[in-house]
Amino acid sequence: MIFRILLSLLFVSPPTHALTLDSTPVPGGIAIVALPDNVDPASARYREKKVLVTDIDGLPSAVIGLSLGTRPGRHFLSAVNTGGKSLQIAFDVESKAYEEQRITIKDKRKVTPEKRDMERITREQKVIKKALRHWTDTDEIDLTFELPVDGPTSSPFGLRRFFNDQPRKPHSGLDIAAAKGTPIRAPAPGTVIETGDYFFNGKTVFIDHGRGLVTMYCHMSAIDIEPGTRVASGDIIGRIGMTGRVTGPHLHWGVSLNDARVDPLLFLPVPEQAAAVKPDQ
Repeated sequence: MIFRILLSLLFVSPPTHALTLDSTPVPGGIAIVALPDNVDPASARYREKKVLVTDIDGLPSAVIGLSLGTRPGRHFLSAVNTGGKSLQIAFDVESKAYEEQRITIKDKRKVTPEKRDMERITREQKVIKKALRHWTDTDEIDLTFELPVDGPTSSPFGLRRFFNDQPRKPHSGLDIAAAKGTPIRAPAPGTVIETGDYFFNGKTVFIDHGRGLVTMYCHMSAIDIEPGTRVASGDIIGRIGMTGRVTGPHLHWGVSLNDARVDPLLFLPVPEQAAAVKPDQ
């Protein structure tokens, strides 16, 4: 079942931000779970992680990111009511089949890293995971994203990937092709929490939008922003490049919600911008 829901932020009076979601509760998608009116919104947890709570039609609801590894079937959101009683709120996740993609990488170290590479990768993964798990309590958050760069999709979200015929993790972001040096824009207000040049991701920027919503921008040729900088929607944060593991210049755009990588297209206005991101023919 597909939900088109207008989400107005809880705790903002009057509500000034909203999001229209076309969302199906599938791996890599978003689940909308209504909360009883006596639940403490701050207590909501999924898999022991805090989740974003918004106001939907006057009722608090959790907006839960579902990782690509989420198993279809019955799941539970935990919460505590104002009387201190623990609750388990059930919701169902549907199955979804993603397409397969096979890519040839000339730099074999980017497919089968050497020992020295693995030491670097291990260090970098700790930094990346910390950034994607970042949580900031905020009353102001804009969940309606704009495209960070214009261009065709070179790899959609969720693809089951093979590099040089070797299976790898599914594609956890959206790749948008563009010419090297093309400006990359912040899709919504937020704070830059981390930047770096990583073995696989190349030059990368992480933006915290609040309440467990973090976006990631990879393979840049240049980073034009520093950690701690507050950005507005449309601010330039870097330039398209082909650093890290790539076959050509593009942006890998990732969205993390409660530390689950979800499809970035879910956060674009429906249907205008999502329709504008078309597969590269």
